[in-house]
Amino acid sequence: MTSSISMQDAVALPAQSAGQLLKQYTPESAFFFSSPTRTLLAQGAHDMILEPNDGDRLPDRVARLLSTHGRAGQGLPMVVGAVPFNTTSPAHLIVPRSVQAAGPLNPAMDALRREAPAAIQELRRIPEPREYVRAVETAVGLMRSEALSKVVLSRMLEMTLREPVDLRHVLQRLSQQNRSGYTFAANLSDPAAGASGLDRGVASARLRTLIGASPELLLSRSGFRVIANPLAGSAIRSPDPDEDRRRAIALLASEKDRHEHAIVVDAVAAALRPFCRRLSVPEEPSLTQTANLWHLSSRITGELRDLSISSMKLATALHPTPAVCGYPTGRARAAIEAIEPFDRGFFTGLVGWCDATGDGEWAVAIRCADIAGRALRLYAGAGIVIGSDGERELAETSAKLGTMLTALGLDRAPEIA
Repeated sequence: MTSSISMQDAVALPAQSAGQLLKQYTPESAFFFSSPTRTLLAQGAHDMILEPNDGDRLPDRVARLLSTHGRAGQGLPMVVGAVPFNTTSPAHLIVPRSVQAAGPLNPAMDALRREAPAAIQELRRIPEPREYVRAVETAVGLMRSEALSKVVLSRMLEMTLREPVDLRHVLQRLSQQNRSGYTFAANLSDPAAGASGLDRGVASARLRTLIGASPELLLSRSGFRVIANPLAGSAIRSPDPDEDRRRAIALLASEKDRHEHAIVVDAVAAALRPFCRRLSVPEEPSLTQTANLWHLSSRITGELRDLSISSMKLATALHPTPAVCGYPTGRARAAIEAIEPFDRGFFTGLVGWCDATGDGEWAVAIRCADIAGRALRLYAGAGIVIGSDGERELAETSAKLGTMLTALGLDRAPEIA
């Protein structure tokens, strides 16, 4: 499904600093995205694409739409937004009316005013922690009896707050937690309700926002150069520096985690090779860190065969990687559908942008929440392989939930642990 909005020339806006763009963000903004290389703030909508990521249909539709807007004299148009985990669910991509760009956010931003934490009215843990542990055991059993190497199992916190959260404050908190990753806020409002709340205000529209701080780059393209940076294999960090260092060293040496990581790297490399004349894959993983976790990381770089291959096409060809689904993909999807008691929506999907030249950046939509008024859904998952322990995987998902809980001021709420 495609919803078209009247075509007008895109507004050329003066350059701003990344910090100014962050301060200009409002819940009505179409899209905010900050990466280690740039910061984008998009407003309004020329067009909207609401189609599933089914084969080449979505990237082809994006390419045609951007070509149409380019011929209309709109400078260098781009699409921004998110693609869900499930390939049968519609993406939510927008050709914005205006885009402001700046460099990466400065780590030394102004300190945020301390606000009262959100107050929870209702909370559901889906599945309950004991059920998640049993789900991990079920997945391990499947791997022992079937041709399944890995499956990613997720859990969700579904909550209703007493008052709506201030998304501007949440985004600012996330940007300070995620100084080397990908901070994002994508307006997912219903396009039937006031043109998605993007052009006519949101007085009558129910705002829905995908907001988060992902540590993982799925794919970036700049000219012929492509980069993918899969993460798989994790360890919870410790506030004690010596213990934290020990955990990092243990993760790097872990046979179980290195096996999980290798499955992901091999699959990403295999998906990129048909598009690249050269591809460089590290022989050994390295360590990267967030506030809560250590991750095994491999930075894969390549050179495209030709410039007709857009970042959108590459990202959808890679999605979903074994880092968020499992391997083999079909069997892992079937296991997820059988075991997970909820629809992931945009969690473990893609969030990012692609311009008319094909350049773009797409992060994996993790460490995120889907927020609509007082209703929130927070997600976290863990990669399950032979040797996985349910209690450890539960603890890992709790640590991953910490990114959004901290941004909401809920990190010390005992009922969430």
